[in-house]
Amino acid sequence: MKIAEMFYSIQGEGKLTGVPSFFIRTSGCNLRCRWCDTPYSSWDPTGENMTVSQILDQAAQKPGRHVVITGGEPMMQGQLPELVTGLKNMGRHITIETAGTLWQEVPMDLASISPKLSNSTPTDHSTWSQTHEQRRLNWDVLARFARSALIVERQWKFVICKPEDMREVDAVLATVSQAAPINPADVILMPEGVTADAVQTRGSWLAEICRERGFRFGMRLHILLYGNTRGT
Repeated sequence: MKIAEMFYSIQGEGKLTGVPSFFIRTSGCNLRCRWCDTPYSSWDPTGENMTVSQILDQAAQKPGRHVVITGGEPMMQGQLPELVTGLKNMGRHITIETAGTLWQEVPMDLASISPKLSNSTPTDHSTWSQTHEQRRLNWDVLARFARSALIVERQWKFVICKPEDMREVDAVLATVSQAAPINPADVILMPEGVTADAVQTRGSWLAEICRERGFRFGMRLHILLYGNTRGT
C-alpha cells in the first residue's frame, strides 16, 4: 500500500473535531480537485510502499483509539480491507475519509463522505477537467454509503466556496436521500481555504447558512492551529 504520510495529531474536520487521532494518508486519487490541499497524494502522488503489518505496527505505537484513513482516495487501495481488519482487531475506532466515488466492503465507525461539487473541477487543466467532472459524483456509490449496514455513523461533508454552491448541495442531498434518509445534523458545510483568513472569511457567512438550515458548520481547525502544513 502506498502511504503518503502517517502522523498523530488532532482531527481538524467533522464530528470528531479536536479528537486526538492517528492519520494514515494513502497516496493516489481518482479525482483532481482544483483546491486540493494534499497534492502530494493526488496531483503528484508520492510516498512509500508499506505492508499492512508495517502500518499496523505504527498505529500500535500511538496513544488513543481513533484512526483516520484518508488520502488521496483510500477506497482505491486494494489492501484496505486487510488494514481495516487489523485495526479493528486492535480495538481502534476507524474513520474513512472518501469522496464517495468508489466502494469497498469494509466496516467503518464513521464514514466521512465528501461529494465533490462543481467548484472542485480544475477548469484550467485540459487533461483532468473532463475526467474529474465525469467522476466526481457516483450516484450508485453514494447510495451504498447512505444505506450500508457496515457503517455505524456517517457525515456528509461539503466544501463550500460561495453561497451559490448550496444549490448543488441540496441537489446531492435530495438524490442520495432517495436511498436512505439523511439527518441534517449529519451534513457538514466546510469553508474552502488553506489559510486562516480564507477559512474565517468564508466561515462568517457559511455559519449563518448552517444556522438557518440546521446543518453543522465545519471549521478547519488544523488550518487555524497549524496552517496548511503536512503532518498536522
